[in-house]
Amino acid sequence: MELAFIPSPSRGVLYLGPIPLRGYAFCIIIGVFVAVWLGNKRWIARGGRAGTVADIAVWAVPFGLVGGRLYHVITDYQLYFSEGRDWVDAFKIWEGGLGIWGAIAFGALGAWIGCRRRGIPLPAYADAVAPGIAFAQAIGRWGNWFNQELYGKPTDLPWALEITSSSDGRVPGTYHPTFLYESLWCIGVAFLVIWADRRFRLGHGRAFALYVAAYCAGRAWIEYMRVDDAHHILGLRLNVWTAILVFLLAVTYVVVSSKKRPGREDVVEPGAVASGDDADGGEKSEDTGTSEAGTSADAGKDDTNETEAGADAKDEAGSGKKT
Repeated sequence: MELAFIPSPSRGVLYLGPIPLRGYAFCIIIGVFVAVWLGNKRWIARGGRAGTVADIAVWAVPFGLVGGRLYHVITDYQLYFSEGRDWVDAFKIWEGGLGIWGAIAFGALGAWIGCRRRGIPLPAYADAVAPGIAFAQAIGRWGNWFNQELYGKPTDLPWALEITSSSDGRVPGTYHPTFLYESLWCIGVAFLVIWADRRFRLGHGRAFALYVAAYCAGRAWIEYMRVDDAHHILGLRLNVWTAILVFLLAVTYVVVSSKKRPGREDVVEPGAVASGDDADGGEKSEDTGTSEAGTSADAGKDDTNETEAGADAKDEAGSGKKT
């Protein structure tokens, strides 16, 4: 008999009159807001303009949702296109089912479009939003808790997750809460990227690559614990292989980028520098102060010269009066 466990909600949707309020959707929305808020603060700190992150997110978020859903549907097509299934369910994104690999890939495409429209380098933008994306994933994983999905192997540990639903092949019992493991891992990844970015001044996409590599390292072992249906290659789940491959690509990018483009971008948003945004206020005030000091000094010199010239003129004009 289990002395303690994490209970699952009796249902993942509440109704406000005729309007359904789904826990999964709420987690995704809250995660997006957190990512944009933190990304905006980091973008301003790097010298960007307030509001730019949100403007580009208008492109990145929809692309990310579409990409995440496509990846899920393609890799788990049997859930929607096998006998007895309704293919229309493939469009019901609010019921759960987003693949992070597709979400990041398509989200990056949307961000690239938004950056191109603003004349901003995508790697700099990616570095700014990387920790926020990790926090968003940490929040979004709780959507799986609402849906009683993506849990791990059976366990009687005190933090085991209780599954009460028996639909879609679920067997009621207590299991490893892999959604919680991944949520905590993502929080750790976010703080790791923030620390490393401050310590080593990561630039040119390396903060984002660090986020990707660190997330993949955790996703590999967490994915291995899961018991939901998945395609296997050489005895490993497809997402484990994906995590390994993406991890290697991210590490390679960090190494190559560090050699080719060391340091961090001096300017991430040219328009912000030209218009004197708050992000550059400190540097500009120093420059302005120096310029003003120089101007004042020059003005003082001019006044002194004018005074001396005036005195000489008076001496010459009044030389006849002096004895």
